[in-house]
Amino acid sequence: MKTYYSQGFYTSGDMDLHFTVPSLREDLEKTRIALEIAYAGFDNAVEPDMVDCYIYEINALLKRYKHLAALSQEEYEAKKEAAPVGRLRGLYEHSPIHALVSHVLG
Repeated sequence: MKTYYSQGFYTSGDMDLHFTVPSLREDLEKTRIALEIAYAGFDNAVEPDMVDCYIYEINALLKRYKHLAALSQEEYEAKKEAAPVGRLRGLYEHSPIHALVSHVLG
């Protein structure tokens, strides 16, 4: 049986094109998926050492998830405080939906 090996060459310019900074939402989603995988592994673990391993992994992922959720909440509140409420209210004041809701609800 033959084994084939190939090696690609990347320049630093190629790496910059594919690198993006993940957002908090992406980090939360990745952490949630990792938690699901860790819980599935815990459910299927038979050996005591593997059970301990999954317990530690789940605890670490839960702490990461809570930390990211707190950061996300802070970011949301900062954006909420920075939004010009009066200006936004004026933009939607004459919309058909606003008129309908104010007509129905008084």
